[in-house]
Amino acid sequence: MLTAKGKYGLKALAHLATLQPGETTQAMDIAEAHNIPKKFLDAILGDLRNAGIVFSKKGPGGGYRLARAPGEIKIGQVIRTIDGPLAPIACASRTAYQPCRDCKSIKTCTVRLMMTKVRDAMSDVLDRLTIADMAAEGEGSNGTALKKRAARRTAG
Repeated sequence: MLTAKGKYGLKALAHLATLQPGETTQAMDIAEAHNIPKKFLDAILGDLRNAGIVFSKKGPGGGYRLARAPGEIKIGQVIRTIDGPLAPIACASRTAYQPCRDCKSIKTCTVRLMMTKVRDAMSDVLDRLTIADMAAEGEGSNGTALKKRAARRTAG
């Protein structure tokens, strides 16, 4: 399940994807636009910066921007960075495997086998989708806000 931290991280990245190349924005602007607590967003953006997903610049004219093109940032990478493994249970994880204490055989455990299929399906989808895909979805349902933001950039 996606945590609030993961959801806010994805919202922040979709926001950054609407910026012009090289343009930055303040964390406060992102927080206000998406109703995200500023201190929580600062921690999330720090994690994303440490993972090389966003770039930050301090001082006048500073702020945040994507470190790579939105089409190069996979949703799966973002979720793993913020929330950890995609597997719904630890015994189905590829990167953080932990056996269950109550399981007699990991090879025949029906729950683990089913959750491994769930993990694979989630990974297949999330590792194909990008921040650009997510931002494009938002343009369909929130195109007006994105167009207003683009118009302000052009006018100012």
